[in-house]
Amino acid sequence: MTSDRWEPDAFKARVDEVLRQFVTREADEFAAVDPMLGAVADRLEAAVAYGKRLRAAFCYWGWRAVGQPDSDALVRAAASMELVHAAAVVHDDLIDDSSLRHGQPTAHVALREAVGARADADGAARSLAMLVGDLLMALAGQLFATSGLPAAYLVRARPLWAVMARELIAGECLEILRTGAGPDTEASLKVIRYKTAKYTVEQPLLIGGALAGAGARLREGYSAYGLPLGEAFQLRDDLLGLFGEPEHTGKANADDVRGRRPTTLLAEAWRLADDTERELLHSLLGRDDPDGEGLDAVREVMRRLRAPDRIEDMIHVRVEEALGALRELDLPAHAAGTLTALAHSAAVRLS
Repeated sequence: MTSDRWEPDAFKARVDEVLRQFVTREADEFAAVDPMLGAVADRLEAAVAYGKRLRAAFCYWGWRAVGQPDSDALVRAAASMELVHAAAVVHDDLIDDSSLRHGQPTAHVALREAVGARADADGAARSLAMLVGDLLMALAGQLFATSGLPAAYLVRARPLWAVMARELIAGECLEILRTGAGPDTEASLKVIRYKTAKYTVEQPLLIGGALAGAGARLREGYSAYGLPLGEAFQLRDDLLGLFGEPEHTGKANADDVRGRRPTTLLAEAWRLADDTERELLHSLLGRDDPDGEGLDAVREVMRRLRAPDRIEDMIHVRVEEALGALRELDLPAHAAGTLTALAHSAAVRLS
């Protein structure tokens, strides 16, 4: 993909190849330390085997929208955003005790076999998964630094990595601290803003823009576009988490309900519910086995309250806000068209 025409599949293939080569080499070097590390090395490769590569795409178009040409070095730098995501996913699945991701066992579940029949096997597997996530984050910085872009370009963008990490971890901490607390829509939106929205759209765009030397006005426009779009992305994820088809999402529908996670979907349902409906929701949330009839009951209450419709409205408002901000920017036509298409890809999806 070297023309101005956006070809998502071709771009994804480029990013996939960068990740495959880089992570395979790093996993081989890791496993070479000791044969016992083979199963852990496998998790590094598994962590980057799937994904739509949206974060890399936003970084790439943060660069292209400044007027910079296609660049293999930039694609390598953009691919590092996917390693940040892989690290966040491994940690998030561990924190949430999720068993499935992309239809496959999550890292801490897959590593259970590697530790054998010892008394603390579950804890040991979780510790290994935590370290896999830590290593993936370190590898993200390594891929970025060795992308092949001029050092002066990398220096412009490197400070944004600290911001991205701080905001991502702040969002994860907020989710942990708010789990089990009274549902609150504004608090839930703050969680998704920091935990997901910023590192999914806004920060990749800003990093791509910084690499390309974007001016202050364009950087402000990236944030005005990226933040509401990132929120729309996670609001869609909230809906898919409970109402999506597992064969498409690759995740268990019960995870958010079982974990009593502070999703905006739950907060809106709680806000709209009367005392009887709240009592029912309270009795269903946090159960060890909220599947079958229990999970259906949660869905039924939420549909009756039209909470999913409310989330759809919130998604629509945020996408329109993002596209409105995009129209205010004087971008090359191909960049504006691609960022418009990416907005719809992020907010309207099945997985």
